[in-house]
Amino acid sequence: MLETQATKAAPSLLYMVKQVELVVRSHLDELVKPSGITALQYTALTVLERHDGLSAAQLARDSFVTAQSIADLVRSLENRGLVRRERNPRNRRELLILLTDAGRELLARHEEPVRELEERMVRDLTTHQTEQFRQSLTRAWHALS
Repeated sequence: MLETQATKAAPSLLYMVKQVELVVRSHLDELVKPSGITALQYTALTVLERHDGLSAAQLARDSFVTAQSIADLVRSLENRGLVRRERNPRNRRELLILLTDAGRELLARHEEPVRELEERMVRDLTTHQTEQFRQSLTRAWHALS
């Protein structure tokens, strides 16, 4: 007996979240590529835009990259003049990573295209469904954090 589409099990939520993440990253990479950065670098810049002056460890956690890979990422952004590092006045052994004016300008240039990408992602949802989606993703993230 042939299995019909209706009787097949739906893909797992983990699989579906990963599919969305991969397609978003692909589109985001294409959007920021002309500026010479990657989607991961863009994500780190947006984290700094919201919470400037983070340690490398905190930036890695908030940017969803490993502590090992954040060093290369920050070095690349620093070489481009998009971030700078300075000593933490409260802990002289710690370096804080800060967004530069050039980093802010790059983010401003991409604000509209990134907003349009997000709108495209939820265009078939109502405003209420979009807010529920946002809340559901936040709750899922908190449950696993």
